[in-house]
Amino acid sequence: MSRTVFSRDPGSGVPRTRTTVGCTLLVLALGAGATSCSDDGNPLASVPYDAADQVSFKGPGKDGGKADPGKPLEVTTEGSDGRITDVTAVDATGRHVAGELAADGSRWHSTSPLAADAHYTVRVSTEDEDGAPGRRVLTFDTGKPLTKKRLNVTFGPKAGTYGVGQPVTAELSQPVKDKAQRAVVERALKVDSRPWVEGGWHWVSDTELHYRPKEYWPTQATVRVRSNLDGIRISDRLWGGTAKPLKFTTGDRVVAVADAAAHQLTLYRNDEEVKSIPVTTGKPGFETRNGVKVVLAKEYFVRMRGTSIGIAEGSAESYDLPVYYATRVTWSGEYVHAAPWSVGSQGSANVSHGCVGMSTANAEWFFDNVREGDLVKVVNSQGDVMEPFGNGFGDWNVPWQKWREGSALTKTGPRHEQTARLQPTAT
Repeated sequence: MSRTVFSRDPGSGVPRTRTTVGCTLLVLALGAGATSCSDDGNPLASVPYDAADQVSFKGPGKDGGKADPGKPLEVTTEGSDGRITDVTAVDATGRHVAGELAADGSRWHSTSPLAADAHYTVRVSTEDEDGAPGRRVLTFDTGKPLTKKRLNVTFGPKAGTYGVGQPVTAELSQPVKDKAQRAVVERALKVDSRPWVEGGWHWVSDTELHYRPKEYWPTQATVRVRSNLDGIRISDRLWGGTAKPLKFTTGDRVVAVADAAAHQLTLYRNDEEVKSIPVTTGKPGFETRNGVKVVLAKEYFVRMRGTSIGIAEGSAESYDLPVYYATRVTWSGEYVHAAPWSVGSQGSANVSHGCVGMSTANAEWFFDNVREGDLVKVVNSQGDVMEPFGNGFGDWNVPWQKWREGSALTKTGPRHEQTARLQPTAT
């Protein structure tokens, strides 16, 4: 495509003409557009020309019709005298559409779905064969989803400050079984941490995901969780719904190691030993679970009954006891708690029904020095390893490679955008 540029011959005042070549024809799979090229002089220093006549906007429909959110967005060039240099598509809420640009600049296409009932702005940057930049801004709206069935997401834990072992949970209002559909959901769930830490999502069930770092969270970290799923097509009968964003912080790195063979519990704060406490753990037949557990709750008073763990009432092992300063680590009833009735065995023998017992004074101190999300690690017990899911948070007992295999995005785990990222503030 050529164009004529008028200028004046220096010293003569007489207009002269010259012809330049190099405009780019774009086809955007959503609409309609315009024409022009660069000014005289260095094209890289020129004000971008209006590429309106070079952009075709197909897809939204005629006479102001709306785009089908189930179809991809595409930008292409025709001719060999120009190329696409960049395309940015973003909706009114700030959600960007991911895309891929061909190496030769001939085509850009979206790799993430559009949202339904949304307003998009698309900015296309071009460059002609002389290096002159062109720009075109296009806008369009997408139609409403064809179904009212929505997938809503509820994040956990609640806002607050937690220990460095606290996983993020995402509960879905509808089951998602298909891997491709799971990938759409997972890709829209974002976790950002400051400081940065590597992490990823793991599908626990059809309705639940957990997110954890490769290692524990950093101390004094800020973690933000959000969903970009609203209005996104998951399947013909299911579209993304709402999710309330979550923000929580972490405190110190608190890890309590209970050695069942040594009958001692040692609490470490930021890797420094704070206190060692004589304890008793589960006796034969009721061994305490090995492995890493996360503090779930702190309960000043709990009434513990043997029937809750399958012990028949009236049997030799039956019990019904008031228990104080109980720090819960499993939903099935495993605690670190005050056990004044077993003080004589604490530090020398294991006589409990699975809990970690200590004196009332030590239990009160422990209760006051841990919070939800802190870690209790049991070693050298003859018990089974803590369950990964379903009985509290056994997430940390899953090796990292195995954890990554629980992602729906790739065979080996989460893609780059699923890891928690630190985004430093520009200065």
